[in-house]
Amino acid sequence: MNAGDEDQRAATGRDPDSAEGEDALGEDSLPHRRRRRGVFLLPNLFTTGVLFSGFFAIVSAINGEYITASIAIFVAMVLDTLDGRVARMTDTQSEFGAQYDSLSDLVSFGVAPALVVYLWQLHDLGNFGWVAAFFFATAAALRLARFNSRLAVTDKRFFQGLPSPASAALLVGMVWVLEDWGIPAELADPYVVGILVVTVLAGAAMVSNLTYFSFKDMDFKHRVPFLAIVGVVVALMLLALDPPKVLLAGFVIYALSGPLLTLERWRRHRRRAPMGE
Repeated sequence: MNAGDEDQRAATGRDPDSAEGEDALGEDSLPHRRRRRGVFLLPNLFTTGVLFSGFFAIVSAINGEYITASIAIFVAMVLDTLDGRVARMTDTQSEFGAQYDSLSDLVSFGVAPALVVYLWQLHDLGNFGWVAAFFFATAAALRLARFNSRLAVTDKRFFQGLPSPASAALLVGMVWVLEDWGIPAELADPYVVGILVVTVLAGAAMVSNLTYFSFKDMDFKHRVPFLAIVGVVVALMLLALDPPKVLLAGFVIYALSGPLLTLERWRRHRRRAPMGE
């Protein structure tokens, strides 16, 4: 037995010379080689909070509390941002956590906002209303499936298609703003059609090839210019003055940044193409 075999035995708890025989028996037949079971608690608590907020939004919408439903989805967005960061900071990332996060996102940023906007106004349009809501929920599912399947090959600085939390924010932000204005419960048909168009466009943006900044390359461990802190303070002040309008305006700007960023990247690619030839 050489030094390498000793190291392997120390790491695995078995003799390398007997590995073939043990493998033939199968890993599950060895009581002392049972796989460790369980999940990491901390990041999955945040993910459960995302799922809870999305489900609570659905219940609130059923009860006619549309502002509460909208706020619940924004809370889900905050928790969704934290669960991944907590997992990376505590080194508790896992395949289970990734799958659980995707399923929670589908409920909170796909099904929940679709049902909220349907119960709020789209039900007045009959079949057109529920089909538009279904399209949004399906687009969120397709967006998440595409993201998961291309995770290893995509540029992490950018998203392909509008992220589902941002798309959900467009819908529930619209609900929150209009409810905050005290609009009548029954809107005229042209306005309801406008809400349907926003719903369809938000869903289409998720499954589009538009490019959006992911902000995953932001480093919070290093120094930033003093004006950056001032900007954060100003943003918080505006948010405190009128949360629904500021949040909706911010996500509308982000949604519109996709076509602009895509066009700019296309123009840069066109400039580099002749040089490469």
